[in-house]
Amino acid sequence: MSEPSSFQQRIAGEWVGRPSLFDAEGTWRGFEDIRRSSVFEHGVTTYYMDGGLTGGGNLAGRFALGAPFAFGVRDSDSDRLYTGPDFFGSGQPYGGFVDANYYGPGWQVSLNTWNQTLGDTQVYSSVLYQGPAMVGVFNGVYTRDPALVEERLATETRCGAAIFTVPTKDKSSYAGDLELWGANQQPLGSLRMELAIDPVSLLVAEHHLIMSGPVESDSTIMVRRDGVRSFHEGPDVYGNGNSYGRANFVRLHTVDGRRLIGREFMIDAEPGMGAGSKLAVVYQMFEHNSLVAIMHGVLERS
Repeated sequence: MSEPSSFQQRIAGEWVGRPSLFDAEGTWRGFEDIRRSSVFEHGVTTYYMDGGLTGGGNLAGRFALGAPFAFGVRDSDSDRLYTGPDFFGSGQPYGGFVDANYYGPGWQVSLNTWNQTLGDTQVYSSVLYQGPAMVGVFNGVYTRDPALVEERLATETRCGAAIFTVPTKDKSSYAGDLELWGANQQPLGSLRMELAIDPVSLLVAEHHLIMSGPVESDSTIMVRRDGVRSFHEGPDVYGNGNSYGRANFVRLHTVDGRRLIGREFMIDAEPGMGAGSKLAVVYQMFEHNSLVAIMHGVLERS
């Protein structure tokens, strides 16, 4: 390949962050200080990752880096193949979002990484597996703007362990225009998403979710929170979720046969999630067990 793919050009540069490590139950364990970049030279792409783990609890022995990671990437806008030696697998871009599944021999885990690029910001998570069992989660926010590195590291240190919570006494509303992509990685236009939350008690709220555009839906859902766990209890959507710090992962089922697997990430995890605060969201949508669309973008509180 003589030129990097559109996705490779989108993610060029060095990205700096301090993602947090959580165990499978959602308990914060420590920080991973990371500088990473994917470099296109002489028609070849190589991905580099250097850093170290601070803390980690009982996961420290598994995820402490003994040496910088590097692995080859067969770059394209359809499949990005990871050719080792440190990671083997593939990732599929959908505009500014990539969904990757691969194996890390050094960490001895399979990873499902979701990386959402928003200009000079990346919202990142890696869910770590031993067979079907979840081992833990890395997540955080990266920047490639050198002028913002110190600010970003300070924010990640302050907010990395913050728990995903929306206001529990006041009504709140979030809205935004999401990119919509088909399972074939072709753009399907813009999707409007609006979410109104009306607390019933400190642990229960009524959610009113409206999607308009290429996908139309209007759902009312009673959502109950129990620590880092959440339960969607109808009447239009059923399912559950678990948060790992600021990232809330959900698996939801609608009464008309759709399924949503998603991540909702509090970019700014200040108490109360006031006006102007943002949720970076990604959802995979299935119809009758087949992936049909990917939607991703930012919802802002009005």
